[in-house]
Amino acid sequence: MELTYRPRRLRRTEPVRTLTRETVLNVGDLIYPMFVTEGANVRAPIDSMPGQFRFSVDELVRECETVYGLGICGVNLFGYSEEKDERATMAYAQDGLIQRAVRALKAALPDLCVQTDVALDPYTTHGHDGLLIDGEVANDESVEVLCRMALSHAEAGVDWVTPSDMMDGRIGAIRVALDDHGFSNVGIMAYSAKYASCFYGPFRGALKSAPVKARGVPEDKKTYQMDPANIREAMREIALDIEEGADVVMVKPALPYLDVIASARQSFETPIAAYNVSGEYGMVLAAAERGWVEKKRAMVETLTSIKRAGADMILTYFAVEMARLLRETT
Repeated sequence: MELTYRPRRLRRTEPVRTLTRETVLNVGDLIYPMFVTEGANVRAPIDSMPGQFRFSVDELVRECETVYGLGICGVNLFGYSEEKDERATMAYAQDGLIQRAVRALKAALPDLCVQTDVALDPYTTHGHDGLLIDGEVANDESVEVLCRMALSHAEAGVDWVTPSDMMDGRIGAIRVALDDHGFSNVGIMAYSAKYASCFYGPFRGALKSAPVKARGVPEDKKTYQMDPANIREAMREIALDIEEGADVVMVKPALPYLDVIASARQSFETPIAAYNVSGEYGMVLAAAERGWVEKKRAMVETLTSIKRAGADMILTYFAVEMARLLRETT
């Protein structure tokens, strides 16, 4: 049988495969999520996330010097707060942990894109992303606190705030608050399509931020995070955040929602981020530990699939390892 076209001709050798490769993962695509804790000279391993650490501010700066030296241009900070209360007051304290971390990083590495999580769950006793009022997670009252939190990060010198709370209208409110206080250059990366996923478990262990049943509110986040079955709703959420002033929109998690990333890429011109979350990271580690997959190849395939789906940037706990691998292979 005579074949008029043989696709295998373009797979014969590594140079040919390189020349015809459609999706290329670059170190500049990566954002490293990092955990900050109180103290000095602290680099505490996170039991639920092997290979990840809680850093004191001084150690955070040292680690970020390495991270930036590898070519990773963005880090996203999460605070491990031991001080929790009903009103999340440490979320917006001027001398709070994240605020001090931002100041230290911008002093040491002014060109590093420092991003900060904006949500109340690490700072509340109940672990929800907003305030509990009259038996529910109150939207508008929570947005007021989120604006205070974002402003405190902006005053510390942050480049981007990244609201992850999924309260309605918070992107517009934060944009107005930032602009009104002279922070028009601070960007917003919005967690626009954040699903009520089972893949956040290791992360919540890292911050001790798992929600608890309190005053009639269930111990889950399904009243504000999205139903995993919905994609049209995700497009509405993304469109709303863009209209309200988001500079970057995010889909979270990444792997079970590659179709959402792809649909967003087809529908919107705004840059798209995807979060390769802790449970996805943990699955690769667990399978590799058992010899079921080769860790490096699984990491590369995972991150490439997210970029192939349409993400412009990827938040991943593999950022440092991936950056080192890219350096070795280029």
